[in-house]
Amino acid sequence: MDARERDIILFDLDDTLHDDTAAFHSAAEEVAREVALEHGIDALELKAAYVAQAEHFWQRLGREGLRQKLAVERARLWQAALDRVGARGEGLAERSAERYNAYRKKHFVPFPGAVETLRALRARGKKLGMVTNGFSETHREKIALLRLGEYFDAIFIADEVGMLKPDPLLFAHACANLGGSPLRGAMVGDRYDRDISGAMRAGLYTVWLNVRNEPLPPGAPPPDAECARIDEVAHLL
Repeated sequence: MDARERDIILFDLDDTLHDDTAAFHSAAEEVAREVALEHGIDALELKAAYVAQAEHFWQRLGREGLRQKLAVERARLWQAALDRVGARGEGLAERSAERYNAYRKKHFVPFPGAVETLRALRARGKKLGMVTNGFSETHREKIALLRLGEYFDAIFIADEVGMLKPDPLLFAHACANLGGSPLRGAMVGDRYDRDISGAMRAGLYTVWLNVRNEPLPPGAPPPDAECARIDEVAHLL
C-alpha cells in the first residue's frame, strides 16, 4: 500500500512534536545551578549526574514500572544525583524534583511546523493518534500546555494502556482503536529503537524523524522514509 493511502497516522510526542531534550536539559541545569549556590557543589557535575540517572530510568522502564508514581521516581533520581556530588539536605531531593517539574514547563513549545503538519493531515481526512511512553501523571498536562490534544483522535499513554513502545501490540492496539489495521497505518517518531522498530514489526509504514542525524543501527532494516524536520512529514504521507 502506498504511503498516501495510509489513513491512520501515529505520532510519538517527545522529540517528535516538541524538543523534550532541550526542556529536560534546561530544567535540570536550572535546578543544578540553584543547588550549587546553596550547597557549594559543581552545578554541571550535578546536572550530568541527574541526566545520567534519568536517561537510565527511561531506557530500562518496563511494563512493571508503569504502576509507579513519577513524582516519587523523580525525587529518587534527584537523590541519586545529589548523593553522587555530595550534596546533602533534608527534603532537598523532593524540592529539586518539584523545581525541575516546574521549570520544564517553560520550554514546552511545539517544533516549528508541527501544528501545521497535524492540521494538513487532518484536512486530508487522516485519523491521528499519539503514542507515547510517558506517564499520564505528567503527559496529560504537557499535551495541554503544548496545545496539541485537539489535533488527535486518540492519545495512547503507556501507563494508561499498560504497554510500552516498541511492543508491536501497542501499535496494533492504537490502529484498532482508530478504526483500522496496522496495514492502513503509519508511525512517525524520532527513536529508531522505540518508534520505528516496533511499528515496523506491527506492519505500519514508518517515518523516522531523525532529528539527531543518527546512523541506522547495525543490521537494522531501514525505515520506509526518513526526514530531519517535522515539517517534512506531511508530503511523505
